[in-house]
Amino acid sequence: MISHPNKSALRRLIGSLNNYRLLILSAAACSVLNKIFDLAPPVLIGLSVDVVVREQNSWLGSLGFQSVPSQLGILTFLSFVIWSAESFFEYLYSYLWRNLAQTTQHSLRIKAYSHLQKLDLAFFENDSSGRLLTVLNDDINQLERFLDHGANQILQLIITVVVIGGAMAIISPGVALLSFLPIPIILWGSINFQKKLAPKYREVRERAGDIAARLSNNLGGMLTIKSFATESWELEKIKNDSNAYRKSNRKAIKLSAAFIPLIRFAILFAFVAILLVGGLKAWRGEMPIGTYSFLVFITQRLLWPLTTLGHTLDEYQRSMASTNRVLDLIDTPIKISSGTKNINPNKILGRVEFENVEFNYKGRQPIISKFNLKISAGKTIGIVGATGSGKSTIIKLLLRLYQIKQGKIKLDGDNIDSIDLKDLRRCIALVSQDVYLFHGTVGENIAYGSPTASHEMIRNAAKLAEATEFIENLPNKYNTLVGERGQRLSGGQRQRIALARAILKNAPILILDEATAAVDNETEAAIQRSLSKITKDRTTIVIAHRLSTVRNADEIIVLEKGQIVESGTHEILISKNGPYSDLWKVQAGLQKEAPIS
Repeated sequence: MISHPNKSALRRLIGSLNNYRLLILSAAACSVLNKIFDLAPPVLIGLSVDVVVREQNSWLGSLGFQSVPSQLGILTFLSFVIWSAESFFEYLYSYLWRNLAQTTQHSLRIKAYSHLQKLDLAFFENDSSGRLLTVLNDDINQLERFLDHGANQILQLIITVVVIGGAMAIISPGVALLSFLPIPIILWGSINFQKKLAPKYREVRERAGDIAARLSNNLGGMLTIKSFATESWELEKIKNDSNAYRKSNRKAIKLSAAFIPLIRFAILFAFVAILLVGGLKAWRGEMPIGTYSFLVFITQRLLWPLTTLGHTLDEYQRSMASTNRVLDLIDTPIKISSGTKNINPNKILGRVEFENVEFNYKGRQPIISKFNLKISAGKTIGIVGATGSGKSTIIKLLLRLYQIKQGKIKLDGDNIDSIDLKDLRRCIALVSQDVYLFHGTVGENIAYGSPTASHEMIRNAAKLAEATEFIENLPNKYNTLVGERGQRLSGGQRQRIALARAILKNAPILILDEATAAVDNETEAAIQRSLSKITKDRTTIVIAHRLSTVRNADEIIVLEKGQIVESGTHEILISKNGPYSDLWKVQAGLQKEAPIS
């Protein structure tokens, strides 16, 4: 993922929320109005003291309300209006900020996941699913919590300082100066704490990602952990990662916890100074008692909220660290861009051509170099070769899961780079060795990618895939839950459901990538029977270690180090006595496999 060290997380976040500007402004306006009405009660207290002490000479008396009861009646009415308005705007700002938090959470998660799906396979190979889950869940939730409370607190704190500070400066500039003395110290301390906390919370989020990656990895590999009896070893790794997370948090907590006590001492100085200086002025008659009462109450309203600044900044830094991680994911460049040409899979013949194709995985030597291959429409081609010869890579390039370095790959004469990516992939049905079934029913997994398929269509696909017999014997037949990754089914059953899924897709190109490598002889025979039915009038590419799988192919090519060293039918290749013939003799038991040197 890319990062923006010179651009603040807050600016990046605001930029990503342009569509919700009206909602932000509305929430902010309600917060401001709520705080203004919230600061009014000290004014009412000062006025009421002024009325009781000075009676008709009070400030309200100067407005024409001579009797004390009338003045108190006015204050009572104002109190009702102010408290009602404060409660009303508190409801509004709470509703709007929370709505913004939920909307932002939803928007960023969908935007991040949508972007994630557009990234090439190399990105996922270089990153861990656990860390990505942390970004999509924990980090976005952290931002949601800040918008829910923290944004309003910061805004109202600013309004408090501005409104109260302005009022005090008008009423008593000298006393106001005393109340303002600790504010520069608090702000200076807040900025410095913020600078020190930012890298610590970045480290906390990284450690959280490490834990998530480890847990995700271990939960997926539980069978291996149990079979090798390495529970204690894996537990120790989790302990180490969790301890690293705890230590990172402890460093941040140690710093953030010291913030509030230091601020309280600064506030104490200002409050005591106003209490003493203002009291002496009122005692000497230099200041009305009502004004003094107002200043004492309002000073506390000015300074005491600053004690929450530490907690608010703590939330802010946590959320900004999370924001950066989320936006870094969203800003990750998309290396494989979609073409603009739309094609109809039903009108595609399935002619595939590789012209001088070159490709290498990042940091590795070229695995395919000047590769040329023509596959006629409707033909079945087998691809065999040693591990690492580039067989599966060819398929990944055809699907544009990776971007080729040089050359062209064509489908019915069109460069696949120019074809709309979704349309291209709709033309190809892939059955891989590593079958992935989603948690759901058998029927839902067969119909995956074909949401409009009827039950009859699902049954027909299962029948062609030789899967009907075992499905009918399941407890709930097509409504049987397969479990996460299909763990409630055997490997052969999963393979046949994957084949049924590809059949139902009805794409003009069918690819079997080691589809029989991990199944028993019975399942392989079933798949072979299926292939004889479903490959008619369909371009089929079969990658296999078991040569019996490709024996009946129209053409078989043998790969070595990304190059075609042999091609022809099974009989022709056997007669050549080359690499294919040697491999066939080994698998048929006619000769011993060469010893590993």
